[in-house]
Amino acid sequence: MTSGVTERDRAKADRQAAILHEAARLFADRGFSGVSLEDLGAAVGVSGPALYRHFANKQALLGAILVGVSERLLAGGQRVVADGGTPLAQLEAIIAFHVDFALTDADVIRVQDRDLASLADEDRHAVRRLQREYVEVWIGILSALHPGRPDGELRVRAHACFGLINSTPHSVRALRTHPTDGTVRGILESMALAALTD
Repeated sequence: MTSGVTERDRAKADRQAAILHEAARLFADRGFSGVSLEDLGAAVGVSGPALYRHFANKQALLGAILVGVSERLLAGGQRVVADGGTPLAQLEAIIAFHVDFALTDADVIRVQDRDLASLADEDRHAVRRLQREYVEVWIGILSALHPGRPDGELRVRAHACFGLINSTPHSVRALRTHPTDGTVRGILESMALAALTD
């Protein structure tokens, strides 16, 4: 019995992944409005109009990037909780997960910061909902670690931690000489843990 996934299906999925990756890179560099379909096509070796076989338009492509990353973050956070462990172990795990995301997807973070308003309404609402749910995963872990502290305070701490983690990889890469991702990872994880266990 076969899995039902053909070579053609795999090739299409690989092409879509390449388009999403290059689109995130180009949007991060130039902004959503500064990138044409022809630019995107050239980056992945197809004609601009050929992109319509994968995405309805440029806005749909932006939606696929930002909704997709929000879904991945929420699923990863939920996986940390499902794996169990002490609240401290869960906090360490979700910090490591988020730092890995920030180091791997720095372009996507820049796109979201700058171009969220360019999403179609439905996609923007989906991103906001998924983000709220992801924050609540963090609040659940922090509440277990700091019983009695108000959720509002824990929410501020979580958002401050996101700011630290999300902004640093891009800032560090802009330096003339910068440390390795491994060094940045260790610094971010230790700083975030210190801030959230205080």
